[in-house]
Amino acid sequence: MSASSGTPGTGLHEVPAVAGVLTSADVRRTAASIASMQHPDGAIAWTHGDKTDAWNHTEAAMALLVGGEVAAAHAAYDWLLRTQRPDGTWPVKVVGAEVVDDAAETNMTAYVAVGVWHHWLVRRDRGFVDRAWPAVRAALDFVVRLQLPFGGVAWIEDRVDGAPGAARPEALLTGSSSTYQSLRAGIALAGLVGDAQPEWELAAGRLRHAVRRHEDLFLDKRTFSMDWYYPVLGGAVRGDAARERLAGRWDDFVVPDLGIRCVDTNPWVTGAETCELVMALDAAGERGKALQLFADMQHLRTEEGHYFTGWVWPDEVYWPHEHTTYTAAAVVLAADQLSGTTPGADIMHGSTFGPHPAELAAPGCGC
Repeated sequence: MSASSGTPGTGLHEVPAVAGVLTSADVRRTAASIASMQHPDGAIAWTHGDKTDAWNHTEAAMALLVGGEVAAAHAAYDWLLRTQRPDGTWPVKVVGAEVVDDAAETNMTAYVAVGVWHHWLVRRDRGFVDRAWPAVRAALDFVVRLQLPFGGVAWIEDRVDGAPGAARPEALLTGSSSTYQSLRAGIALAGLVGDAQPEWELAAGRLRHAVRRHEDLFLDKRTFSMDWYYPVLGGAVRGDAARERLAGRWDDFVVPDLGIRCVDTNPWVTGAETCELVMALDAAGERGKALQLFADMQHLRTEEGHYFTGWVWPDEVYWPHEHTTYTAAAVVLAADQLSGTTPGADIMHGSTFGPHPAELAAPGCGC
């Protein structure tokens, strides 16, 4: 399926459809369900009355753009640009207008670069890129500053009386894998605006090496499915290595006809993780498995286009009994990737970022 991105400001492009699973009207309803939960100031919380964080907010903005909710997407990006702090970060947790946790997570801060590059792919609006570029630069400068000696990125920097404090000297594999994608998006944006950032390229090379070769140096979160598939989704692991990785723990996480577990020990499948795995599988060349899982998770859909967070199958109940914007956003982005509808459908494949940076081993790592 082909599509035109239209001219900047018109919002004209086809909305994705996945044959036999979702129609374009279905995807539009899901994008509208996200917009219906957007705050008047542009913020997009996880669900009604819940928190907003910059990563999930940006993912929702991307889905709004894909689903035809252009004005809502721009309001979401305006919120990001307006609320970024002087050091380039956003608070971990904002509820309404109140900052509940003012610490700064690196992967959440970095993801604005992916959103801005995605907007460029879909809209080709150079004015938007130029307006957002200072925010991207500040965000990624902060992230690179927190890279650890082995190449992973410290996952959070605490705040003391509102001022930046110490970064915790630990890295998360999922967060660092997402940050690798963000750095590649930032490097692509730097090339577009003519503001080269060689430090980002070096940091991305070190980070790619750490994710691919030194998983043991990250905090052990192997019980979570995200640590399984995120090195593939973020792009650090590709080809045969990606397929081998995804096959290795398939039976630990995949529940036939339902989706995937969030945690390998719990009988709970979640829609967002399932759709992220769909995109990772498709990027790894496992299209058949991706399509099947995308169809399997549709039992979480409501008639209005919302999605429940997850399903506990022994009890046959939705849990929590809530509709989450991040689940809906993952569905919309997965539909776009599987259908190849908008010019932003490549965002998880990453071919528009340009070549991967060369891997750079940390001094003394022995590789």
